[in-house]
Amino acid sequence: MPSSDMLALHPDGLYCPAGDFYVDPWGGVDRAVITHAHADRAVPGSRAYLTAAAGEALLRERAGAEATVQGVPYGEPLTIGGVTVSLHPAGHILGSAQVRIERAGEVWVISGDYKLAADPTCAPFELLRCDTFVTGAAFGLPIFRWPRAEDAMADIANWWRANQDSGKLSVLYVHPVGMAQRVLASLDRAIGPIGLHDDVERYCALYRAAGVDLPQRAAAGSTLILAPPGWKPASGRLSTAMAAGWMRIRGPRRRLSLDRGFVLSNHADWPDLLRVIEETGAESVWITHGYRGPMVRWLSEHGRAARAIEARYEAEES
Repeated sequence: MPSSDMLALHPDGLYCPAGDFYVDPWGGVDRAVITHAHADRAVPGSRAYLTAAAGEALLRERAGAEATVQGVPYGEPLTIGGVTVSLHPAGHILGSAQVRIERAGEVWVISGDYKLAADPTCAPFELLRCDTFVTGAAFGLPIFRWPRAEDAMADIANWWRANQDSGKLSVLYVHPVGMAQRVLASLDRAIGPIGLHDDVERYCALYRAAGVDLPQRAAAGSTLILAPPGWKPASGRLSTAMAAGWMRIRGPRRRLSLDRGFVLSNHADWPDLLRVIEETGAESVWITHGYRGPMVRWLSEHGRAARAIEARYEAEES
């Protein structure tokens, strides 16, 4: 049976009593271990933060310049209270990590958000064996199955070229942290000049500073602009599209009145969620957000102990 003092759900989020710290707390706490720097995970106000070194600058941008942030290399063990903690690549965005907690041979892994697909802007996912695996199910339904990223990027490039030929500006909506950089790193820079919305450029600058190869934003003459959802230029002929996992279903594209939707996600799809859960060897699985009910039912019907945990994490638009 999993130890009750390894992890528990408190009003401020997932709490490790044996180490006296929270993982991705929902408010300010004394000690926070952060899986990655998306807004639902990196909440300002804590006294001290621990995160993967690769994501330290992103976390400081979220938490504020005065925040106390400790960045540690992937895989380096730390003793916190009565447990050993280490951070391991999650493959979600730059610096994203899974939190491995061990005590007396019992191992828990809190995955944060993760994906298995290759991404030139972050370290690849590392599979961790554990007794209890804590995972989200942002895309935890069988309908969510991703095409190859290379095919999605080719579709984006063809859409961009076609719009250039017809004199239209291409506006591609992307999450400004993670998806924007993944798309930018994979685009053919010879097609044309690329503009970046200020909210996108803000984080691209941090990625570049971390050594990720991203083109500089065009000063003028852009034929493609990467922007957060909802932004539109003041005037001109344009075609709008979004790159996100939610483009797999019709509703979001129709609601946003997009011309195109490209299925590209920084989250694991249904087959990869099941694959990771199976390969961890975990006897117990906690599902923290997303399609928790369907995932718990499927796992239970297939002989695995699973439970849904209330959490305030949200699937980012990716």
